Formats: sequence, structure tokens, C-alpha cells
Amino acid sequence: MTTKNSDLVANLEASPQVANDAQELHGVIRVAQGNVALAAGDSTDDDIVMLAPIPSNASIVSLQVGSDALGGSCTYNVGIYTDAGAVKDEDFFATAVADGAALAELRYEAADLNTTGQKMYTMAGDSSDPGGFYYIAATFAATGGTAGDMAFVIQYVVN
Repeated sequence: MTTKNSDLVANLEASPQVANDAQELHGVIRVAQGNVALAAGDSTDDDIVMLAPIPSNASIVSLQVGSDALGGSCTYNVGIYTDAGAVKDEDFFATAVADGAALAELRYEAADLNTTGQKMYTMAGDSSDPGGFYYIAATFAATGGTAGDMAFVIQYVVN
């Protein structure tokens, strides 16, 4: 029989103890949530809905998105953009989510499990923290064409 310690346990048992990142142990969970009213032309292919600014040093714990039926064969991706609106990874969290669904957990729909505890700047593909914010966004991958609502609840951890 073996016992395998996580880094959190190994750091606690180390002598001297090693501090863990706040995103991994004893961090503060914050919430960004809201509703976006979409007009008929807001859900066409390649349209972007910026959902929330998330600090570059935060770690996403949960990401839920849902929408009304927006018409057509509407789907959207959920990913990461810079605060200047440049795409970093359009479908980091989710790919081709169908419209008309209630809030659904999308944190790991496309993202690997090994991204747990990673900071936003790492998930965005940057090697160092630029400071500031990244936007979590929905990018339409197929046209909807009708008006409706999109709701989101994002939980993240900061120092």
C-alpha cells in the first residue's frame, strides 16, 4: 500500500514548511455574475459577448453560462480575451455550446483537468503575469439571429 501526497500536503509536511499559492489553499472566492440582453443581431457567427473581467492572477474555480434559444443552429465557444479585446484562446473553456440551455458548468468542458489552480495568464498562454485583467467571453460559432438573454456565473480565487 502506498500513500501519495498532493503538493499541498507535501508543502505542509516539509521542514521547513513551504507556503502554498493562495489559489490552491485558503484563497478567497469571488464571483462575477450577470445577464446580457442580446438583440437579434448580437448572436451571429463570430460575434463576441464579453462576460466579465477576471484578474490576471486569478484562478477560475467554476464557470457557468446559459442562454435563451437564440434561433437557427446557434452555438458559442467560451474562452479568454485580453482587456484590449484581442483573442487569446476563443474556446479554452468550452466549444460549440448549444443555445437554449440553462446555466451549465463549462469550466472543464474543453479545458484539461491539469489547468486546475492555474492562473488566468497561464491559461491565456502567457509566461508571465502582465497584470490587469483578461475577459471571459462567449464567441458565437454559428448564427442565432433572434434576441434573448445570456447569463453567467464565474467563481474565481485571488490572493
